[in-house]
Amino acid sequence: MPRFQRNDNFIDKSFTVMADMILKVLPATKKEKEAFAYYRDGMSAQADGEYAEALDNYFEALKLEDDPYDRSYVLYNIGLIRTNNGEHEEALKNYLEAIELNPRLPQALNNVAVIYHYRGEQEKEAGNDEAAEALFDQAAQYWKTAIRMAPNNYIEAQNWLKTTGRSQIDVYF
Repeated sequence: MPRFQRNDNFIDKSFTVMADMILKVLPATKKEKEAFAYYRDGMSAQADGEYAEALDNYFEALKLEDDPYDRSYVLYNIGLIRTNNGEHEEALKNYLEAIELNPRLPQALNNVAVIYHYRGEQEKEAGNDEAAEALFDQAAQYWKTAIRMAPNNYIEAQNWLKTTGRSQIDVYF
């Protein structure tokens, strides 16, 4: 049984009904509609913390989805789950692929920066200061790009950039 038929959450049900109505009105192929249904079910499962089910749906959506913009959001969501599961290397690949398909995805840029920063902290704790600084510099580059796109977001990153001397810009907007 599809997830939307068994979901008791009012918001998810409302989203599903609205999405189905929009799909009926918009011109879309059967394949596009099926890809969206998998994506929608993946989002619902992810919201419920059912990550294995969400991943299954997202991978099915990727098999069907041809549009780079839509694929970028599927990949971003896969990255979120993998990050949550501690699979940082795989998540990083998903975020970078999402960015390649859609360079205007500041949330993916932010998450790449977070992973590089986390790795930098690990290297620093291990006493590898040179490796840590290189990772921090990578994080800084991704955060700068994300902040330029969404200047009111990522305030902690903006503060980190200023306090570490990695940014001379006071205001990004």
